Amino acid sequence: MKLSVIICCYNEQATIEKIISKTQAVDLGGDWGREIIVVDNFSTDGTREILQKISDPEIRVIFHDRNKGKGTSIRTGIANMTGDYFFIQDADSEYDPFEQRKFTDKASATNAPAIFGSRILDGEIKSQYWRTLMGNRFLTWMHNFLFGHRITDVATASKMVRADVAHSLHLTGTSFDLDFELPNKIALAGHDILEIPIQYDPRTYAEGKKIGWKDAVEAVLIMFRNRLGLSPVFKSD
Repeated sequence: MKLSVIICCYNEQATIEKIISKTQAVDLGGDWGREIIVVDNFSTDGTREILQKISDPEIRVIFHDRNKGKGTSIRTGIANMTGDYFFIQDADSEYDPFEQRKFTDKASATNAPAIFGSRILDGEIKSQYWRTLMGNRFLTWMHNFLFGHRITDVATASKMVRADVAHSLHLTGTSFDLDFELPNKIALAGHDILEIPIQYDPRTYAEGKKIGWKDAVEAVLIMFRNRLGLSPVFKSD
């Protein structure tokens, strides 16, 4: 088995090296191999210069020629993956790469089509902002209502999906909407999502947090578009 770790980054100079190093240090267990695909979304803070110095056969760095959004970066990673599963690892410090072992253990035991990390299951709910916590609860309820799932944390960034499932979904998201399009289309394809508890260390907007209320509105729109089978208004290249 092989895990393709997709790290999408935009202006993460302070953390990108640490996240890559910690990802490489993870013992995935069993006979799991790994590749790391770093997609830089036209960073302007020095992140690109750090990535340009990487020379490691386990790591492939892809540079976008302009800022195309997180969703497009994830799709770039999926298009270039060679693993049996992909795993989305954020380039900041909110999600610990060492928890990837939990996902590979679960995949080895179940061959599940999708495994999401839930920040809710362990009972310790962390958030820097009340509005983001309540927004996630609302979006999770809406996803479950529209798509028949019973997950607890639809907005989690820690998502692991089997390669054959990922390539069958025809994802089109360009921004944070893909975080919701992914579970929506997994449900529409008739697959369940397993959840495992994960730790979460939320950062503030001053520390670089990027998601906001406009992304929540976009998430609602993508849910209704997916549920109704409508095509997106536009698609990034």
